[in-house]
Amino acid sequence: MTLQDLPGEYAITGQNQNAEKTGYKGILTLSLDVNNRVVARWQIGESQVQKGTGFFKDNILVINFNYEDDERNIYKGVVVYKCLSKDLLEGFWSEKHGDPLYLGEERCFRMKPNQILN
Repeated sequence: MTLQDLPGEYAITGQNQNAEKTGYKGILTLSLDVNNRVVARWQIGESQVQKGTGFFKDNILVINFNYEDDERNIYKGVVVYKCLSKDLLEGFWSEKHGDPLYLGEERCFRMKPNQILN
């Protein structure tokens, strides 16, 4: 797999960084900037947007991300994905202020153009 294989939209399913492993779904959009850095945008549910930048090597994608909650608090973290194929990413993540006893988990499935999530 190469860096140029990454751009696209992925349907995501994940579990949060807590004892309950609260589930979530959304869309991850990956693109490349002019310096070939990975640019990521997560749309979680209807209203939460997270953004980040990262790098890719040896089928491992690492992205530093951040987002703002409704009270305008900024949260930061890092996600690490194993790129199992061009269409499947499997990862884990942690936020700075998340529960340090747990890691979040995420699976990403490449979407076909105009595909709608259920």
